[in-house]
Amino acid sequence: MYAAAEDEYAADDEYHDEVFPVVPAPADGSPWQAPADLEEHLYELALADDGPTYLRALAVAGVYRPVPLTDLAARPDAPPLFSVEVPDGRRVAQVYTAGLLPPPHPDLVYEYVTLGTLAAAWPEDVDVMVVNARTPCEQYFLTTDEERQVWADLHEEHHRADRLGDRIETRRTGAPGPGPLLHGLACGAHLCYANGDAWNTLDWHGAGYSNEVARLEEWWGVRDREEWQAVQRRLLEGEVSPWYWDFVLGARTAVDTGRGTAVDPDLWRQCVEVTLRDRVLAASGSGTPHRPGDDPELDQFVAALRGLVGKVLRYEARFRADGLLPADGRVRTVAAWDIGRASKMARWGRGARYATRAELASALTEASRAARSAYASWEEFSAGYVLGRCLHFDEEEFGSWYTTVLHAHRALTTDPDSPWRTVAFS
Repeated sequence: MYAAAEDEYAADDEYHDEVFPVVPAPADGSPWQAPADLEEHLYELALADDGPTYLRALAVAGVYRPVPLTDLAARPDAPPLFSVEVPDGRRVAQVYTAGLLPPPHPDLVYEYVTLGTLAAAWPEDVDVMVVNARTPCEQYFLTTDEERQVWADLHEEHHRADRLGDRIETRRTGAPGPGPLLHGLACGAHLCYANGDAWNTLDWHGAGYSNEVARLEEWWGVRDREEWQAVQRRLLEGEVSPWYWDFVLGARTAVDTGRGTAVDPDLWRQCVEVTLRDRVLAASGSGTPHRPGDDPELDQFVAALRGLVGKVLRYEARFRADGLLPADGRVRTVAAWDIGRASKMARWGRGARYATRAELASALTEASRAARSAYASWEEFSAGYVLGRCLHFDEEEFGSWYTTVLHAHRALTTDPDSPWRTVAFS
């Protein structure tokens, strides 16, 4: 689980000096450009010396604490709080907010923790908590029993984990400039929105190291670097989604008359069946066509794909009613379902230390290229992603698997801060 501690694959350029963030204030005294909205808010509170409101913001968002991987390997369930002794004899532990985390380092990770958890598990021998040390929004807090009770109360009153997602989070500093990397990051916007993650950062820590490791294992069965590489490659090559989704959509394109009218569903279904039976015939090499009734398993599969035509039509009708497709719009391919997840898989792999920085960049560039090859706009890309998600999870219930991503689509296509309003598709 913690194979990265062995550093068996990290390239030399993975090592860097910024193990902890160092962000100096502007030398000319001008206002500091914070990396994100939270840090901008904390900067204003630090200037005003408003510690209580600063703590309240931390209670809402949570923080990240540094953990050497050697400590995590020794005590994976409860690594100690990292602290240092300062000249006056007191011990100080530092924590950081998400926007100020440095590039991932092979020897140290950052774990997400709530203010309530810190209040309950704070070591008695650590006297001070410093938040965002050596940055313009630095703030110090004593850690007496009374102070930590305030933390616990603020956590109870303000922290709601389910309210941290469903929002657009954009980094103001440190993001890549226009080009394939930024475009590839924008391909993962649906999932970034759902999780409340910054969509445009390469310095990925996500939900914290252990949470990133657990996420990959729970949802993808990925437990090490080799398994991550395999899943990443399959996503980029469009091999995770069932092949027959795009086969059915391609059959509609094949019978499209090009006259701008809707394809007759019966012709579409007939094309699906004939093309499938012809492929089976070609693969068998027997020269004898399969007729209905000759092969019950094939007949069952043909029936399922004919049924998929109706399912696609019903989803598209709902998409048009909800504004996800234009009045005459349709989905040509669901490639975006794998491409969008490939964009996030690259970042999840980085957060779990399965991917190097170069591998992250390569995967994002490849995701960008695949998206531009398959679609002409972010709206088309989104519709393909949503249909893939619905075919995977929703079963025509039009429940939360659909409504949550519809909400994301609307925000991402209208919010001025959205990647789809700031990054050109082509």
